[in-house]
Amino acid sequence: MPKVAKQTDFLERLAVVEEQLAALRRAGRERDELPFFPTSQHGLAYHDSTDWTTLWETILSPRTATLALGLILLGDTVTGTNTGGEWQLLFDEAPVATGTVPATFSYVLPALTLDLTPYRSAAQLKVRIQVRRTSGATTGGMFGGGGSIGASPRYARLL
Repeated sequence: MPKVAKQTDFLERLAVVEEQLAALRRAGRERDELPFFPTSQHGLAYHDSTDWTTLWETILSPRTATLALGLILLGDTVTGTNTGGEWQLLFDEAPVATGTVPATFSYVLPALTLDLTPYRSAAQLKVRIQVRRTSGATTGGMFGGGGSIGASPRYARLL
């Protein structure tokens, strides 16, 4: 006995596809890697200023609830003098996370989970990673002003 294919209406199938597409748009991305861009030409951007200096930045559309961010920060040593400093993460112009870089010529690996819920109505959000030197050498470093503080994102995921 021959099999008979069920006739499906094109408009019916189109309505199903449109509903599925609308559901995907409402849900958004569940997980997405976020690129950061250096403000200098180095792989591990570093600076020797005692003023806040932006080393990495990006602009995102805050359509998810959380930003998971991992950083690596590194102090410097100049002729046996270790350099320490501070770091901060800014959303637009407001600091949302801060920390220190110990003056031990070692690295720190902060892992942050940041809430994006207050920013979800914004079209875009500028995220910046800044550092500044607070102790250590007074010569050497990137521009001769003292030991440097290096920073780089290890990962950045929109969850």
